[in-house]
Amino acid sequence: MTGGWLSVVRGGIAALGSCAAVGAARAETILGAPVSGQMGFLPANTVVQADIEWFHNDILLPVTIGISLLVLVLLAYVVYRFNEQANPVASRTAHNGPLEIAWTVVPALVLVVIAVPSFRLLSQQLIIPAPDMTLKVTASQWHWNYGYPKSDGGFSFDSLIKEDKDLKPGDIRLLSVDNAAYVPVGKIVEVDVVSQDVIHSFSVPSFGIKIDAVPGRLNKTWFKADHEGVFYGQCSNICGIDHAFMPIEVHVVSPDAYQAWLEGAKKQFANADGVDVAQTSLVRP
Repeated sequence: MTGGWLSVVRGGIAALGSCAAVGAARAETILGAPVSGQMGFLPANTVVQADIEWFHNDILLPVTIGISLLVLVLLAYVVYRFNEQANPVASRTAHNGPLEIAWTVVPALVLVVIAVPSFRLLSQQLIIPAPDMTLKVTASQWHWNYGYPKSDGGFSFDSLIKEDKDLKPGDIRLLSVDNAAYVPVGKIVEVDVVSQDVIHSFSVPSFGIKIDAVPGRLNKTWFKADHEGVFYGQCSNICGIDHAFMPIEVHVVSPDAYQAWLEGAKKQFANADGVDVAQTSLVRP
């Protein structure tokens, strides 16, 4: 009997271990896209986005909820304590020194609590570490162009939304594109963003990046994806009639898969309209 129970326990432990391993493997591949009924942020896949979520959930939300409840309690107290029936003769009090000091000092302290971590987060977003690769993103009405460095082949390609009739199983309506950008996992990617016409905004929530694409100006941001997966974003500036049809799709893959994709992409995108894009500017005149 003892041996039988030991076998059962060992089998259960082995099964739990297998489930944990499968769960961990699945956790390495993330889908950075909204789902029906979802509330809150998309899955974070960078340290920056994880810190943004921490700042929102652990700092801003408690402060917001606390101030809202305090104001609600004060309003209820004022209605109860200082209504006409309770105070038929109105008070002529004009000043209260301690109260005036309190409502000046307390908000200042709240702002300090918010400011200190926000400055750290801003510096983390704006100070770009030495990149492993640079991805050039050119915005147009109404699509994106991705340019890869010469070290990776020096090619570029347009990325346009998939029409409903072209959607395949696994595609997401209004988010999937014909040519997605690919980047290797665990590498620092600098993103150089420009525009050919009007102001756009390159935004991928799971990476914690959102930066304007301005004509005549080069803006930079960066990310380092922690896990493999497919991540979506959209242009987040109203840029014209087809603003809603300008999605972003980024595949984060292993270094080997990225090299394999590069080999195919070099052949597919090396020449566009007979022009060697590796030798030309990605910003069209």
